[in-house]
Amino acid sequence: MYTAKVNLNEIVQEIQSNNLNVIEGINHVCDRIEINEPEIHALKWEEGRRERLITEAQQLETKYPDPNSRPVLYGVLIGVKDLFRVDGFMTKAGSKLPHEIFEGKEASCVTKLKNAGALIVGKTVTTEFAYFEPGITRNPINKDFTPGGSSSGSAAAVAAGFCPIALGTQTIGSITRPASFCGIIGFKPSYNRISSDGVIPFSPSADHVGFFTQDIAGTKIIASILCNEWDNSVQITKRFPVLGIPDGKYIQQATKESLDVFEEQISKLQNIGFVIKRIPTFDFIDAINIRHRRMIAAEIAEVHKEWFPKYEHLYRENTKNIILEGQKVSRDELQKSREGRLIFRHMLENLMDKNGIDLWVNPSTITDAPKGISQTGSPIINLPWTYAGLPTITIPAGFSKNKLPMGLHFAAKYFNDEKLLAYVGNIHEMLNKNT
Repeated sequence: MYTAKVNLNEIVQEIQSNNLNVIEGINHVCDRIEINEPEIHALKWEEGRRERLITEAQQLETKYPDPNSRPVLYGVLIGVKDLFRVDGFMTKAGSKLPHEIFEGKEASCVTKLKNAGALIVGKTVTTEFAYFEPGITRNPINKDFTPGGSSSGSAAAVAAGFCPIALGTQTIGSITRPASFCGIIGFKPSYNRISSDGVIPFSPSADHVGFFTQDIAGTKIIASILCNEWDNSVQITKRFPVLGIPDGKYIQQATKESLDVFEEQISKLQNIGFVIKRIPTFDFIDAINIRHRRMIAAEIAEVHKEWFPKYEHLYRENTKNIILEGQKVSRDELQKSREGRLIFRHMLENLMDKNGIDLWVNPSTITDAPKGISQTGSPIINLPWTYAGLPTITIPAGFSKNKLPMGLHFAAKYFNDEKLLAYVGNIHEMLNKNT
């Protein structure tokens, strides 16, 4: 096991109270990276990482000499998926294409974190163009298993204790799945709640910017910085939200073991006092799965329309195939798929109102982490929530027979991200107390 506890909220408080020296913290993390990174491969290789970070920390101290006037993330290390443009770092998007074609303005979400005082520990490994061709990252829980994808390196970096927060993206399940496989928290806000400018796109109609942490309090800190129109004053009116399980064909996509672990967690929640409602829905999940796939295929083909003819020989098979598939999607089919997102979102929200539920809950993944790193596991159970653009979060909950972490996945109404984090923060705390 190559994991380490890194609680963002605690780190912020320790730095603010001068109980944690930033440069000492950097040296501690860099020591850990030097020992464990050769086994995990979460970060893009960088010469002189320690020296750069120490220099940046010294510059930060010069800029903010008064501890009482320092920004909230002063000296906090962050990881950034190699789809995000970051000044001073090369962007490759997990590909063999020349980095020059990806150059441009830094992602605004990265700039916001920097302005809040964060230091970038490094770029994190991603699958090729955030699709299914894996990188070399291994799971810090057990390096014989995949960390998931496409945000493989970001999840692994947080789980390994290289940083308490790392940016990722999700087009199907690229935050939820690796967070679950690596035993950490993965937050995917409502569609467009965090700007995706400066991020190499996969499918603009489905791409979500999100992030990984090990604590809900830390998740709230980052959300308040990155999410548009974030409202810290939002209050929840009840301690025990009513939870709805989308019963039927959709949830049966998960394996028996995954469902068994899920039902164990549901029983715990019921024993604590939560009301659980099983709501038959998603009978048409196959159609949603196909519609989403055709939409993202068409859009990645559009994104790569200038690069692909010139560099087709540099693309890996899975990426090449979805681009070729996307080239055959008609404009009419693409438009209907895009329009279907809002229709589907409203259907889910109407079901919530009709049945009196506050959050949807389901297994985070259909299995535990597959063995080896030749694949990243299936995101199929995450797909409808991404298609609908609803805010989601996964928290660690239970273990498989392989002693690998499993997760609980929650979804709220669109733009109810604040309530989602408040509710799930309580749920996470209660489950941990009753473990």
